[in-house]
Amino acid sequence: MTTILSIQSSVAYGHAGNSAAVFPMQRRGVDVWPVHTVAFSNHTGYGAWRGPLLAASDVADIVTGIDERGVLDRVDAVLSGYQGGEEVGAVILEAVALVKQRNPSAIYCCDPVMGDVGRGFYARPGIPEFFRDKVVPHADVMTPNHFELNFLTGREASSLEEVLAAVDALRQRGPQTVLVTSVTHAGQQPGTLDMLAVDADGAWLVTTPLLDRTFTGSGDLTTAMFLTALLDGAGTPGALARTAAIVFGVLNRTAELGEAELRLVAAQDEIANPTRTFEVRQVR
Repeated sequence: MTTILSIQSSVAYGHAGNSAAVFPMQRRGVDVWPVHTVAFSNHTGYGAWRGPLLAASDVADIVTGIDERGVLDRVDAVLSGYQGGEEVGAVILEAVALVKQRNPSAIYCCDPVMGDVGRGFYARPGIPEFFRDKVVPHADVMTPNHFELNFLTGREASSLEEVLAAVDALRQRGPQTVLVTSVTHAGQQPGTLDMLAVDADGAWLVTTPLLDRTFTGSGDLTTAMFLTALLDGAGTPGALARTAAIVFGVLNRTAELGEAELRLVAAQDEIANPTRTFEVRQVR
């Protein structure tokens, strides 16, 4: 069975970080070992929350405890998302190194959660630079949004060609597979959302309808579904197609229900067997 060690934030109410990723990965048949970096009452978009930011030593202890069970060689991938501080980020990189020592075929998938278009940076100071300087060289798969891609590469990509060049620059520094989870470019159709996936064999774009609202946790869900599909052997274009179908299905169902938080349980059939498919176009 495919196994993922998922080191991310967790919220009690709503869905973000592990709270958005673990159940969907399990619904896809993956064994998930969640390690939380924060344990908040709700995501920070509400402006107020309660709960602890776990100390880096606590996160390290949990990983050490798993290793003491002698099971880290079962891990096929480490997945990371929101990192509360640089110290926790360093522990995640240590966990990645340990997992790869136990299982050399394991991969590291990093969602560099730091900011977004229109919001700017929302990660704590120092985290964006940590992603750029320390994490990128160790990642096998990265899933930035357009804003994060620009920061990681020091570019301001606006056309599709410029986005592709930015992805190439990122891939030269570490990750061999890159998913840009929200691409804004000059040739984009109004009312649509584009996602771009690139690996050594090519680049592929998928377009889905753009809903009239955004949902916290959708990026965490996107990364989890993309990694799961890659581990299933779907290949990069297949993983992109599956991810687009699942994420759209979940978001659309959530919007139909008029809810602000992702309705993962209500939309679980969309996770297992999405009702819509979207054409993946090779753009290079």
